[in-house]
Amino acid sequence: MGFDQYHEPPEELSAETRTFARMITSLIEEAEAIGWYEQRLSLEKDRQAKAIMKNAQHEEMKHFGMDLEFLLRRKPQWREVLQGILFTKGDIVKLGDEAEEANE
Repeated sequence: MGFDQYHEPPEELSAETRTFARMITSLIEEAEAIGWYEQRLSLEKDRQAKAIMKNAQHEEMKHFGMDLEFLLRRKPQWREVLQGILFTKGDIVKLGDEAEEANE
């Protein structure tokens, strides 16, 4: 059974690259789950069901953050760029452009 996360022959990839691909896939899956819960929450009428879904969405967000941190620890240049965007105030696009330029 093949895995869609590989676009090159897995046996030719290093263990580090395969782990990286798995973490990228995990990040994508967590982001999708967060979006799915957002849709469910917007429609759910039952208070208890909604509370459970909100809790589950929060867990997915935590996992997303952990996946992202794992990746950023292996890609310091990504961290440098994202530090210029995340947890800041101002125009997001402008901050992104400035962070990218500063990192080049």
